[in-house]
Amino acid sequence: MTPAGPPVAVTGLGVLSALGPDVDRFTAALRAGRTAIARTEAHDALPYRAALSDEMLSEAVAAASLPPGALRRTSRPVRASLAVAGQAWRAAELHRRDLDPRRLAVVVGGNNLNGAQSAAAAGRLGRDPLLVPPRLALQYQDTDHVATLSAAFGIRGEGLTVGGASAGGNLALIQGARLVSWGVADACLVVGALAEPAPAELRSFLNLGAMVPTEGSGPGGPFDRSHRGFVHGPAAAAMVLERAAGAARHGVGVLAELAGHAATLDANSQPAPTVDGEADAMARAMASADLDPADVDLVSTHGTGSPLGDRIEADAIAQVFADASPLANAVKGLAGHALTAAGLVSAVAAVVQLRGGFAHPDPWLRTPIDGAPRLVGDTAVTAPLRWVVSNAFGFGGFNSAVVWRAAR
Repeated sequence: MTPAGPPVAVTGLGVLSALGPDVDRFTAALRAGRTAIARTEAHDALPYRAALSDEMLSEAVAAASLPPGALRRTSRPVRASLAVAGQAWRAAELHRRDLDPRRLAVVVGGNNLNGAQSAAAAGRLGRDPLLVPPRLALQYQDTDHVATLSAAFGIRGEGLTVGGASAGGNLALIQGARLVSWGVADACLVVGALAEPAPAELRSFLNLGAMVPTEGSGPGGPFDRSHRGFVHGPAAAAMVLERAAGAARHGVGVLAELAGHAATLDANSQPAPTVDGEADAMARAMASADLDPADVDLVSTHGTGSPLGDRIEADAIAQVFADASPLANAVKGLAGHALTAAGLVSAVAAVVQLRGGFAHPDPWLRTPIDGAPRLVGDTAVTAPLRWVVSNAFGFGGFNSAVVWRAAR
């Protein structure tokens, strides 16, 4: 197995989810096991959700201390990207450093981000074609996130979007780590963008059986026998990646290290995960970090709450770790499923748990499925974590895993 290259340092974090509009409040919610999932009758396709209000978005924007004019004529998803990027950018002290803008990069994880905006524009088109906003030609494209972020932060190096369904966040991290470890960029801003699907898209998830239905007493939870599908939880998250030596030269603290990663395909276009594909991604990621399964302290699972998805991931974890028994948890049980940003949200959760020395609880867990991993349960576990493996899997056979190491 080819090593992933020199470990890449995480120097900045940003997050916006129903658990909180910034890293501190997100971390506090994780530690307390406070779930944001609630039932709503507002729309048939949203029986349960972790709501992301305009007020919370405004708080996240305020916490970001964005450059003047950054928010001019932006869509809601792009505002969220700017908010989490600004948090991470300032945490990494990039606003204080004199770095060559041609050596700064930005990678945005996410695809089909603006379905709700496009659906609204289609309604306007039906009423009067002249009501369609001219800027829609720019804003419906996922690349609008890259363009706006580059303008706001003066990034003139490489920029790209990475799509991989629910694995998109992890895939963006992998691409960002490669740009840094290959020496293409001195620092890379990686953003898991807020996805706002059209109502028809959400209804399709429900009809497919992937999303929790309205019937029943509750949404269940990842790896619990009551699980019936994922709960939609819109969110965005960001990280700044750079070489540890570069951070040290500028006196910037390292929050954690991205020590290994892997991404694979199942050669299958259907929403049908495979044990071998998921196990292979985890095993390759650990091998790239020169890490033995017995050394892993925590697996941050993909854990959507889908009966098929949970069963496959549980079997894959058992296959990879065999006699080892790392702790496991699922941030989606607290924050809901952020779709294409899910990998970045889980990554931020992994880093704050490494730094805080805790594994967050799984409040929905009551009766684990047979063969479930060693889930944390109702109360956070306090422990000096060293290594975390974070999984993200997507419809269409996208498998990914990222290895995180505590800062040394």
